[in-house]
Amino acid sequence: MRLSTKGRYAVTAMMDLAIHAPKGPVTLADISSCQSISLSYLEQLFAKLRRENLVQGVRGPGGGYRLARPASEITIASIIAAVDEKVDATCGGETDCDEDNTCLTHELWCGLSRRIFSFLDSITLEAFLSRPAVQEVIRRQELDSRRSNIPPVTTS
Repeated sequence: MRLSTKGRYAVTAMMDLAIHAPKGPVTLADISSCQSISLSYLEQLFAKLRRENLVQGVRGPGGGYRLARPASEITIASIIAAVDEKVDATCGGETDCDEDNTCLTHELWCGLSRRIFSFLDSITLEAFLSRPAVQEVIRRQELDSRRSNIPPVTTS
């Protein structure tokens, strides 16, 4: 099973918003620059994230996007689902993966899909941000940051 760039980039962009939430709205241009994601691709993703009430747009000077809910209430699975991504390790269908029937290993792959979804649904943005390895990446990105209008994030 492989998650497409749509799901991975949506999670990455939402992580970026969560990191910088205390500093105010974040522009898609800043996310694009820092995370190396195409601006036009981010625009498409954020339209879907906005429809699912995961982000809010802020207009005017200093505008951009912010999380629509606390990071503690947004799961990785909800982000992936918002951009129409399916966490699916099945062999190709609900019940018709072997012509009009289920294949021999269908139940195995369905079980795996359920476990992957459950795993991703158990992780919130806040919980993921608190992981030491993630904190290290945040520190590195802030040192390398090309963001001119966002001061570095201080982590505790």
